[in-house]
Amino acid sequence: MTMNRREFSRVTAGAVLATTPWLTAQAQAAKPVAGKDYQVLDQRAQVDAPAGKIEVVEFFSYMCPHCNAFEPTFAAWTKKAPKDVVVRRVPVHFLANFEVLQRMYYAMEAMNLVEKLHANVFNAVHNEHRDFSKAPLAADWMASQGVDKAKFMEQFNSFTAATKATKATQLTNAYRVEGVPALGVAGRFLTDGTAKGLQVVEALVADIKAGR
Repeated sequence: MTMNRREFSRVTAGAVLATTPWLTAQAQAAKPVAGKDYQVLDQRAQVDAPAGKIEVVEFFSYMCPHCNAFEPTFAAWTKKAPKDVVVRRVPVHFLANFEVLQRMYYAMEAMNLVEKLHANVFNAVHNEHRDFSKAPLAADWMASQGVDKAKFMEQFNSFTAATKATKATQLTNAYRVEGVPALGVAGRFLTDGTAKGLQVVEALVADIKAGR
């Protein structure tokens, strides 16, 4: 399931959702069909992966209950992704206060804290019902996680974080993302962020490798 732009204004951060099923090695799926299982972009989106690598982008929001439910599955998948696949996360900016969450993510990225704290942010939003609508609130929470508040705010307010947040919004628009979680592949394809969507991603990656 995905959460679209309009739904964000109606759903509270504390919404509960059952966890997405885990992928299994035995899972067999029919060849995905364009227009049904994934969308083909009319114009290719920018790709940051180096030559010879295939980029997979997860579009997400910390405020989205579906993204929260999908996170364990996606995190596990990233750990087993082939070496020629480059995975990156892109926080979306569907509402005005999402910029705080975007900058928070990129500040964590600059401080090499994503692996340590990414899931914790989801937990803080959906289980602890923390308010991250303003930068000082985000900084207070980071301090509770043992992070130097001043260093976090330095990264949060940096030109780099602002630039990455802007580029994240540009990429979201380039992929025509209307709901999250969503998965982009190689600047060419878009599918839902679900266990089935990951199977679609794997099939698309295989096709790209085969030159199809």
